[in-house]
Amino acid sequence: MKDFLISYVLKNKGQWPVQPEIIQDESVQDCLGLVFGKPRTAVFIHIDTIAFMVRYQDQLVPVGSPEVESNTILIGSDKRGRIETKIRIDEENRIYYQFMRGIETGTYLTYKPCFQYNDHSIQSPYLDNRIGIWNALSLAQVLRNGIIFFTCGEENGGGSAGYLAKLMYERFNVKNALISDVTWASDGIRPGNGVVISLKDRYIPRRSYLNTIINIARYQHVKFQLEVEDDGSSDGGEIQKSPYPINWCFIGPAGYRIHSAREKIYIEDVRGMNDLYQALLDEL
Repeated sequence: MKDFLISYVLKNKGQWPVQPEIIQDESVQDCLGLVFGKPRTAVFIHIDTIAFMVRYQDQLVPVGSPEVESNTILIGSDKRGRIETKIRIDEENRIYYQFMRGIETGTYLTYKPCFQYNDHSIQSPYLDNRIGIWNALSLAQVLRNGIIFFTCGEENGGGSAGYLAKLMYERFNVKNALISDVTWASDGIRPGNGVVISLKDRYIPRRSYLNTIINIARYQHVKFQLEVEDDGSSDGGEIQKSPYPINWCFIGPAGYRIHSAREKIYIEDVRGMNDLYQALLDEL
């Protein structure tokens, strides 16, 4: 994913109004930073995925929290070649693969792509967080001042957002962050009802910052929903745990069946997300 992003940036940045500084050295490991102009706000987008890893014999263990359903098709490759297999679950809910040969221990297997698109919605595995990535690349086409951080490890414990927070604060003196990600449909959040501004997950952003964002959304006439949950997290949690006084807020569309092979998100919510991010990066 990092290689894809670097290739995309190098190919397209000549058409952008501001040429970004590209941060891709070992100090950020597998993450990628794009710094535009004189930034006041940073956007965090995780580029890792949920998956499965081959254990021993024909066993699988989850990476992150993927939905586990019998006969779901997984793909990958090891030193013996490409792999396409199915999930099998036994009576004790242990997870196995079904393949004609043994697969090398430590091999990652991910959901097989099955992209479906119409005028209203997108259905595909890994919209979490390919939608966040699309939003960031769209912002790069118009951004004059800001930072875009593509992060790693969010689905499996986090970590990179913490050292990126250090970089944005100490090197660029940036104190505002936005989390470009996808959330879950719930009893109070409905896909199609607008972009979600999260007031609380496992962590609670600073209320004065949330109020500023909500006021900008209202002024811009962006359709939005307010989310309050008692669990879940994002790169925002890693920023909050850092020793830096950085404001953060999760903003993104809600989807059905997130972390499954059939995630579904409404295009209207994605457009609203992008409109709000453009306004926030101009006004925060």
